Amino acid sequence: METTQAVKVLTHFIGGEMVEGKSNRFGDVYNPSTGEVIAKVPLATAEETSQAIETAQKAFPKWRDLSVGKRADVVMKFRNLLTENQEQLTQIICEESGKTIDDAKGEITRALESVDLAIGAPHLVKGEYSVNVGGQINSYSAKYPLGVVAAISPFNFPIMVPLAQTSMAVAVGNAVILKASEKVPMTALFISELWKKAGLPDGIWTVINGDKDAVNELLENPKVQAISFVGSTPVAQYIYETGSKYGKRVNAFGGGKNNMVVMPDADLTQVADAFIGAAYGAASQRCMAISTIIPVGEETADKLVAILKEKINALKVGSYTETDTDFGPVISQQSKDAVLNAIARGVDEGVEVVCDGREFDIVKQSKGFFVGPTLLDKVKPGMDIYEQEVFGPARNVVRVRSLEEAIDLINQHELANGVTIYTNDGAAARKFTTEIDVGMVGVNVPIPIPVGYHNFAGFKGSRFGEGHMFGPDQARFYTKTKTVSERWPTATTVSTSTFAFPSNNE
Repeated sequence: METTQAVKVLTHFIGGEMVEGKSNRFGDVYNPSTGEVIAKVPLATAEETSQAIETAQKAFPKWRDLSVGKRADVVMKFRNLLTENQEQLTQIICEESGKTIDDAKGEITRALESVDLAIGAPHLVKGEYSVNVGGQINSYSAKYPLGVVAAISPFNFPIMVPLAQTSMAVAVGNAVILKASEKVPMTALFISELWKKAGLPDGIWTVINGDKDAVNELLENPKVQAISFVGSTPVAQYIYETGSKYGKRVNAFGGGKNNMVVMPDADLTQVADAFIGAAYGAASQRCMAISTIIPVGEETADKLVAILKEKINALKVGSYTETDTDFGPVISQQSKDAVLNAIARGVDEGVEVVCDGREFDIVKQSKGFFVGPTLLDKVKPGMDIYEQEVFGPARNVVRVRSLEEAIDLINQHELANGVTIYTNDGAAARKFTTEIDVGMVGVNVPIPIPVGYHNFAGFKGSRFGEGHMFGPDQARFYTKTKTVSERWPTATTVSTSTFAFPSNNE
């Protein structure tokens, strides 16, 4: 596939304007389908990041003091603009991430769920009121925005994750700084223009592009009150520990090693179809992608692997510009190399290669970052391909003898984002959902990612901090609760000094 598009020089978005970078450092933005550089993204210095934070801090009070209804109105206008510009958004997402058109449109739809929830922020920030808790004192609680908050988002969802992290933060009155992935910055800059058109005051939405210098400034700057992060587990742990050290509220979401347990009573053709979409969609670059299928019993495994082999070998890997493409490339040459190396290590450790994605013509011949769908059987715990998250289309089959063995195996892993079971046995499903120690659980659902109005979070090494992404917990994470006790004296009120601890006995 050829392209004649000139390389763009991108900007930051600060104070309501596109602002050129000053660091003279740039990162390359690729079209993963062609392997070509399509843009240069500025990498902000700590000083540039600090100035952006200062701009946001100055803008915050006016937005905080605006009524919740007027803030919700701006979010509603933003939502309408997202819908009106969906086709252009789709093209940008596909170009810089390599997603198929259908996958990009699906991501936009899920992003809108977070915006829809944020429109309801007036309901979610309601406080409580008690009359005459004692001595004619009334007590009430109220939720207030934190101030300047920051989101650090990943490459694999250029719009869904950033809006899941930030929509509620904006709606409840904060000034938001987005540090988008430097691999997919164009989507973030485009939605910045939509926020401005929607009437969001300058400085309330900021996009600062950068690498570790920008991230560390966000983590250490005292004006930033909260950090939301989505990415790999090692970085999530670093973000959580560093942000907490500097007194910030932090939720940091890491990787997943998600499993699909298949009971002998399941319809194996349906299971195979569900697994293929959940495992290989978006070139497996999803933290909720199914990485391991666990059939219970050898007979179940043999039958399932045979069905999977036929279906996987029929998948089409290609560019988003081609018709009937099932999934596209991984994000970079580095990612492609990592996936190919993971497959090679698996082979060295003794796995059985059922489908070898390395042999696809497009993998060998294209300059794009393509890896074909790979299925490895006879994978066992302790193997690198089993223990480590592989962010690309190399998937595993782990055979077990019983449901109990499957549950024990899954619960021993350090990552616990999502898991699902396929069965027609209600008792088995109940046992599974009760005993499994994973944050998001599916029953006959291929990817158990919740809708935007339910909370999203894994357990163990998949999540650091107590906040959630998606759902009403976002309103709690981005607000602080102030409790007020008040009494209004009358002409007959008797004033006396008391030295006992205040109580409600009056």
